[in-house]
Amino acid sequence: MSVSNLKAGILYFPGTNCETDLVNTLNQRYGMRTELLWHTESFPVDHDIYFVPGGFSYGDYLRSGALAARSASIRSLKEAANKNIMIVGICNGFQILTEAGLLPGALIRNENLKHICKWVDLQADGSWAKRIHQPFQWPISHSEGNFTASSEEIKKLKDEDRIIFRYPENVNGSTENIAGITDSSGRIIGLMPHPERALNETKDYSYTKNSSGDYFFKNLFQMI
Repeated sequence: MSVSNLKAGILYFPGTNCETDLVNTLNQRYGMRTELLWHTESFPVDHDIYFVPGGFSYGDYLRSGALAARSASIRSLKEAANKNIMIVGICNGFQILTEAGLLPGALIRNENLKHICKWVDLQADGSWAKRIHQPFQWPISHSEGNFTASSEEIKKLKDEDRIIFRYPENVNGSTENIAGITDSSGRIIGLMPHPERALNETKDYSYTKNSSGDYFFKNLFQMI
């Protein structure tokens, strides 16, 4: 199916600040239709893919993503998960997916206890390494990007080929240098780096550095 025939639902919350980046990326670069989905309302599960973008939902009170994970829109997102529809959480979206129980583990304070905002080296892992050119860089911007999970969960992630991105140099203390994972189906994805900010050839705006975010999105669309 052509990407232009697909429709993406993008959930957003008070404090979300990356939904426009995703709308511009999906609309302008790839020609995909998009719909913004506000947190207070459930929605018909009739999209081809769902994104939970980055930001600081509810000001990161309690824990990052903890309040957002209890919203009406997440109830609909769980329905989408039950229908095996692709779901992608980026940065705060990753945090929300773990808080909602759609992905294992948790994102806790960075090891240095500081907010980190910079471009970082990344490498694809497992089956994704066969589809993504190496090496590449994407930006990160988070205070709670330190992925942690029980030893049993980490073993399961490794055994089931569910770690998809790692930091060659651990920037935030994440267990096993993990930057991105999937659920057991491979159709729910969470990652802390921002591929939508690593695109420098869109029509109306430009991010510097490189366009390696293409690696992620083009492979993602083939999975829908």
